[in-house]
Amino acid sequence: MRAQTTPSTASPAFLKGHGAENDFVIVPDPDGAIELSPAAVARLCDRRAGIGGDGVLRVVRSAAHPEARSMADRAEWFMDYRNGDGSVAEMCGNGVRVFARYLEHAGLVGAGDLAIATRSGVKQVHIAKPAPGSGAPGDITVMMGRARFPADEATVTVDGRTWPSRNVNMGNPHAVVFVEDLDHAGELRSTPAYTPSSIYPDGVNIEFVADRGPRHVAMRVHERGAGETRACGTGACAVAVAAARRDGADPAATGAPVTYTVDLLGGTLTITERPDGEIEMTGPAVIVAEGRIAPALLSGG
Repeated sequence: MRAQTTPSTASPAFLKGHGAENDFVIVPDPDGAIELSPAAVARLCDRRAGIGGDGVLRVVRSAAHPEARSMADRAEWFMDYRNGDGSVAEMCGNGVRVFARYLEHAGLVGAGDLAIATRSGVKQVHIAKPAPGSGAPGDITVMMGRARFPADEATVTVDGRTWPSRNVNMGNPHAVVFVEDLDHAGELRSTPAYTPSSIYPDGVNIEFVADRGPRHVAMRVHERGAGETRACGTGACAVAVAAARRDGADPAATGAPVTYTVDLLGGTLTITERPDGEIEMTGPAVIVAEGRIAPALLSGG
């Protein structure tokens, strides 16, 4: 077991990881001893004055976190996920894979099956063994739960173009927009306009999707609290199920699973929806750096 799993509260350990280039600052805090204010999270994620990342993954034992104690009998570890602006988020699909990779890297779990507690419930995860001779870590599959389709839907407008969107909830909200060209999404640093705004009182992730072939799409995404990111796991799931409904391939109706390949700016994810509604997301996750956090990044509000 590696020493960085017991960080000093004065100068805590951190690691940096990414899943399809959706990158995160990982803060091991098994006993829940580190106070992470929204401002501190934003400083950690600052790409010029901090470590840099789309969000923070705090690694806490479920029994040590008030939001996760009820899940401690099913999952030892809780993913306390924060967006890059410091706001709390329910779920992050790429983040779960990176979180699982950290647990493996730290010697806390091995290849195979494990459970991870999140704010949207316990997620079942499978870490594949590396392919023989590849030298690369195996992909990670996350059981993402079932998609919900709230009845209210918004229209999204960028640079004078307006499209209807599909409202998909993957434990967090998504508005999926099908476009002819991904450039139509614009710059995506700021939140695209959508109406009525009352549909998403806590903000929304907005995906722009273009077809690439049979059951093959490409997407760009504006993530609430982070701007445009290189990848979004829950967004890829939302896109796949929205595309399946558009294409008349609802597994609940056909009785057969459906798989979509989803290209993102930072890589490719494979999304399968089963007839029972469970969604499987498979993709890469890597750890790229580790070190110590300067106390100034965590101090103050």
